[in-house]
Amino acid sequence: MKKEVPAYLPEVVPSFLEEAFFLKALTRLKHVGMHCGLEYSSFPYFQSVLPYSRYQHSLGCALLAYRFSNDSKIALAAAFHDVATPVFAHVIDFLRGDYEKQDATEAPTSALIRNDEEVMAYLEKHHLRVEDVEDYHRYPIADNDAPELSCDRLEYSLSNFLNFHVLSLNEVKGLLDDLCLEKNEFGEEEIMFSSLESASKFGEAMLVNADMYTRNEDRFAMEALSRAIAEALRKGDLNESDLMEDEVIFLKKWLSSPSAHLFKTYQRLYEVTTSPKPGIEPLFSAKIKTKKRYIDPYVKGKGRLSSLSIDFKRKLLEFLQKDFDETLYGYVLEEGI
Repeated sequence: MKKEVPAYLPEVVPSFLEEAFFLKALTRLKHVGMHCGLEYSSFPYFQSVLPYSRYQHSLGCALLAYRFSNDSKIALAAAFHDVATPVFAHVIDFLRGDYEKQDATEAPTSALIRNDEEVMAYLEKHHLRVEDVEDYHRYPIADNDAPELSCDRLEYSLSNFLNFHVLSLNEVKGLLDDLCLEKNEFGEEEIMFSSLESASKFGEAMLVNADMYTRNEDRFAMEALSRAIAEALRKGDLNESDLMEDEVIFLKKWLSSPSAHLFKTYQRLYEVTTSPKPGIEPLFSAKIKTKKRYIDPYVKGKGRLSSLSIDFKRKLLEFLQKDFDETLYGYVLEEGI
């Protein structure tokens, strides 16, 4: 299990969490990626991205939640928060037409936990109720509304600082060490920074992540993969139940079906432009919206970074004002290249 712990965290995993992460509901997530299938495309930007699974993310969330709360209920709610994540994660939100909230795939979480005999036996053994762990939204430390910082946002931010080579491991560990749990401007507990210097470094790196999550290649690739899956479902080569397999099993079935060419075409996707390329037929063209993921970190005793740094406030507003009104054109490599 040590190799699954995010690199910026200590490798020690409490026994109750280690036991939980051997449950099949969670081990499935070892083969469900956090990069939403982008790593299967041919975009140069995504070729150097480090592998990152929902299992690693969930374990990281749980460890962070326990670090800040010392509460097993909050830690386990964080651990189970992604058990309903389908293959390619938010691509399936796109498939459902949920472009801007990207929470449609969370809906089955409670039912999945309640109908899983192995998970229910684990909860009974540890004298926990389903209500204690089925909804991490009830614990602000685990999840809260943007622009606040919670374990969920913190984990994927720190991991992606590393995965996309934004910050070094020592820099990420330094940010983690500066964090504390205190009351915010609303009198609610929130993970926040002790120093303005660390909050500023986090804020700048966060904006790099935010841009990456909304860049043209990211949006187009997710839409392209969702359309390919939709067509395979329409043809009957894939079933809705297949979406809840892991990506290894899912791709094995897809690539052995008559619709295999749909995924292989997606794999050749390499360029997105905002105007058509003369003489070259795009895969398709579309205006594609997406969720804007961002954090305005709080500095203990001082306030939000946006109220303390004019430069950060300006950059954050620029990001929030970003629109998705341009038509995007996606192009694939010729076969054999």
